Amino acid sequence: MEYSTLDHLLLIILGFFVAFAPRYIPLLFFSTREIPEWFNGWMKYVPISLFTALVVKGIFISKTYTFITTGNLVLIIGAIVVILIAYFTRSMAMSVIVGLISVMLLSLVI
Repeated sequence: MEYSTLDHLLLIILGFFVAFAPRYIPLLFFSTREIPEWFNGWMKYVPISLFTALVVKGIFISKTYTFITTGNLVLIIGAIVVILIAYFTRSMAMSVIVGLISVMLLSLVI
C-alpha cells in the first residue's frame, strides 16, 4: 500500500490532535476548578510517550511500514545510550544531542 502526500498530511494533522487533545480538553474542564495532583502527575508522561513512539517507529518500522528486527544495530545501540542518558540526566535536549552523536559515531565504526 502506497501513501500519498495527502495521507501523510492527514497523519500529521491527526497526530497533532492526538497530542493536543489530552492537554487542552482537561484544561477546559479544570479551568474553573483546581487541577488534581494525580492529573498533573499523569500529564508529565505525555511528551515522553510521544518521543518514545517516534524513536521506536524510527528503529523498528521500515519505509514500507513493516516491522523489522534486523539491520538496525547502530540505531538500537544509540537508543540504549539515549535511554541511559535520559535516565541519569532527565534532560530531553541532552538525550537528543547525545543520541545523534552516538548514532553518527557508531555508523562510522560499525
